[in-house]
Amino acid sequence: MSDSLNTTPEALASAPHVPGVSVRHTRAKGEPRFPDGPKADPAGSHFERRIRSFQPRRSRVTAGQADALQRLWPQWGLDIDGQRVIDPAELFGNANPVVLEIGFGMGEATARMAAADPDTNILAVDVHTPGQGNLLNLADRDGLTNVRVGNGDAIILLREMLRPDALDGLRVYFPDPWPKKRHHKRRLIQPEFLTLAATRLRPGAIVHCATDWEPYAEQMLEVLDAHPDFENTQAGGGFAPRPQFRPLTRFEGQGLDKGHLVNDLLFRRVPHQSR
Repeated sequence: MSDSLNTTPEALASAPHVPGVSVRHTRAKGEPRFPDGPKADPAGSHFERRIRSFQPRRSRVTAGQADALQRLWPQWGLDIDGQRVIDPAELFGNANPVVLEIGFGMGEATARMAAADPDTNILAVDVHTPGQGNLLNLADRDGLTNVRVGNGDAIILLREMLRPDALDGLRVYFPDPWPKKRHHKRRLIQPEFLTLAATRLRPGAIVHCATDWEPYAEQMLEVLDAHPDFENTQAGGGFAPRPQFRPLTRFEGQGLDKGHLVNDLLFRRVPHQSR
């Protein structure tokens, strides 16, 4: 018996969802995968082609994830199209501090952090559709109103859609390490990215990175130490202990079981320089 459902969007909308069962239906040419959900390429060709730090992955979407994408995306989703400047207070319905999380995987850690700190809003950005649906599902299940899910390129979000000083924090947990030397230019944590992020972070905002790829951790530490807009929160410099607010994820636990060393970096946005 197949573990997927071949159905139409109309049947999907009315059918009860079966946890763990994948959804696959035949679409007409040009028909969106989720008519009321995230767009396949929200920014389209509006912006220049450049080297990206992410690579979209195709994988099956469970019925529960598909249902969450259809039901909740209009309320809690944000397509990163680069065509407008967003107001975080309007997006979340309050003026609480906003933390941007880039790359949240399946969203379990994001949901746990949101539940533990309901007075902080989390704008979580990824391009992985099953993860988007899973995070929406978790937020709905746990009654989390402080999570919004962004779909698309975080660089476009930072550069085109956020005002200066819009963010109170930035989280980048376990980004793709691009281990081959010829791919190092694809790594997210680079001087140019930090310069852009600094324009959207308020003074005092914390940049928190974590990785289990030690050469990438060393590069992150090097570029953050060298950047004039950030200072290490560790008095003696170097890596930070894992803070209690960052949950230990299943992925991280598997890495630790294999002997991987996980490094956290906590840097603070310094006050703006007077001109």
